[in-house]
Amino acid sequence: MNPSAKGWIPKILTTLDKQQIITNSESLMLFYNQLKSTGFLYGNSSEILISSTPSHLNLTKNESTKINLFQSLLFIFFEKNPDENINTAIDHIILFYKRLDKSKLGFLYKFSTSEKATDNLEQILAERIQETNSFFNKKYNSIFTYTLLFIDILAFNKFLSFNNDSKIFIEDLEKNLINLSFLAINSKKNKDKSDKKIIKQIESSSVYIDLQYHKNNFLSLTNLDLLNYNNLEKKYLFDISFLAVWNDKELDQMEHSFLIKLADKLQLSPLLINENIDYINTFSEKYSKKIKLFEYQNPLNHIYKESTSTVKLLIERNKKRLLLELNESGELVKLLSQSTFRELTKDEKIKVKEQLLDICKTIPSLTIFLIPGGSLLLPILIKYIPSLLPSAFNENKIDSKS
Repeated sequence: MNPSAKGWIPKILTTLDKQQIITNSESLMLFYNQLKSTGFLYGNSSEILISSTPSHLNLTKNESTKINLFQSLLFIFFEKNPDENINTAIDHIILFYKRLDKSKLGFLYKFSTSEKATDNLEQILAERIQETNSFFNKKYNSIFTYTLLFIDILAFNKFLSFNNDSKIFIEDLEKNLINLSFLAINSKKNKDKSDKKIIKQIESSSVYIDLQYHKNNFLSLTNLDLLNYNNLEKKYLFDISFLAVWNDKELDQMEHSFLIKLADKLQLSPLLINENIDYINTFSEKYSKKIKLFEYQNPLNHIYKESTSTVKLLIERNKKRLLLELNESGELVKLLSQSTFRELTKDEKIKVKEQLLDICKTIPSLTIFLIPGGSLLLPILIKYIPSLLPSAFNENKIDSKS
């Protein structure tokens, strides 16, 4: 079975049946812990969730990630629908991604025209992990697209429960992941350059992605609404927050105090702190040859580490196409031009965000900004478009007096 070749889903299903998927994990929480042990939650899939999957190849991280995503979506479906079959599960996964794409994203700019559902799903999963995006090499793929893939699984779980638009759930979860990561990093007694960079980036992102942190609005655990999440979602929020303070491989008193308060806020056991320490130490020791420990950290660290240079390169490589699209939107050009010498209002920033995302939908290599988590990079895109396209913006620059 070659996950990089067409027909890998039918091949994998010749040895993977519904019963295996159901019995592999007896509960959602056991499933979560098993998936966590593969490294999938943090963008480092080093093994397959259901290891009986046949392959005579040494799977790449990309291939392992794709298989784990597929198997996880199947498990979530059968956990709620044990009497249904594989074909129905695949149809629901396709429907979920099509609705998600239509309601919010647009990252599935290519769709298979095949009548086979498995062909369509293979194409969707390839698009989801940006496998077909020629701009991104393997390094950037892991940074930008693998680290928040578990959001898809949580959103699919919600979709099956309520058959609703997953857009609101994903946006809310993204915001709280950022809010909690901000609080976690801010709790550190000694912040390194990376910590300070992330804090600054979150501050600049606050209005564009409607965070609860603003310059004049103090953010704390007490004013975050986290109780509407189920236990699986709470566990994920806690684990990601833990990684935000564990990047230096130790917990100081302030960090430990923050995690205790967070566990209480989420109504989880404080024993999770030691469980996470033991888990990461065991995982890193087991896969020390495959994964460097410093790679095993909060997703925001991954996303922001290379974000500025990557976004600038994206703009440069798509300069002509961006100009064509921007020329069709006078209001957007005006607002972006004004953003270089004055602070845009909240309503103006919302307009900029919406219109820029519409443009990203038309340019394949910019679909990275549309996948779950991609909105975190939007402020960088907004910042560098005027500076990298000076001639276009100078022609449309609005005098500050007007």
